[in-house]
Amino acid sequence: MRVAFLASGALGKNVLKHFINKYEIPFVLTDKGSKQIIDLCNQNNIPVYAGNPRSERIDAFISDLECDVIASINYLFLIERKIIQLAKNLCFNIHGSLLPKYRGRTPHVWAIINGESETGITAHLIDEGCDTGAIIKQIVVEIESEDTGAIILEKYKKLYIPLVEYVLNSYLGNTIKLYNQDETKATYFGKRTPEDGEIDWNWSVERIINWIRSQAHPYPGAFSYYNNNKIVIDKASRSDVGFHYQTENGTILSIDPLVVKCATGAIKLDSIRNRKSKFYINKKFYKYENRIV
Repeated sequence: MRVAFLASGALGKNVLKHFINKYEIPFVLTDKGSKQIIDLCNQNNIPVYAGNPRSERIDAFISDLECDVIASINYLFLIERKIIQLAKNLCFNIHGSLLPKYRGRTPHVWAIINGESETGITAHLIDEGCDTGAIIKQIVVEIESEDTGAIILEKYKKLYIPLVEYVLNSYLGNTIKLYNQDETKATYFGKRTPEDGEIDWNWSVERIINWIRSQAHPYPGAFSYYNNNKIVIDKASRSDVGFHYQTENGTILSIDPLVVKCATGAIKLDSIRNRKSKFYINKKFYKYENRIV
């Protein structure tokens, strides 16, 4: 069976490496930043295209390619019909949420931000929409109270290969069952960048704690500004330190431990990545737009 892979990042590399000697792999599509995938392909003489598949350059690359199955693993790009049609029989993707919820990019991060108690991974057919194809199988993953975005990805890492194996074995055994997604329950969340991590101290305690842990190290991190310095925070928890209701949100209530007021209570900053400043009670954390110029 000829299985082509569309893969990016560490998850994509791990899956590709696992299957590289199990099936004939006629080609791989990846992004320019996935150097380990590019190197793995070169070492195994697998044709590899690195870059945006919507570029005209890909037409020459795929002109004489075909396969039985395409498996998309953490691939960074939306897939057009001309790619889907390269697979004679099956074109599927592994998405990091329980579809139809959390279509789009970095779904596990958004799930933590939104206070979900569970997430998961979904094997689904690829169509020309964004994560809209029929579902093959889902695996539920619990989001525990201390889980960060990186921890969730480690949980996913253990499940990706078994799920891909399930799909491929089901295809070989002609036992695949499909379940259409319920469009009335679909949600979509967009791409995140490091600049999107800024904390709004007018949010609730729960929102800020989830915001921080979802982006904790080794991710770029949630951040705020204090004394003209960008402060990156990796862990926070609820505090019972008291305050007056008229105290402005973002105000420091305590130094040891470091506690900050927000809209619905007080938050203890348990881990700061770059503690350059000396903190003072009644001084404030603030947003970039309110920085001292």
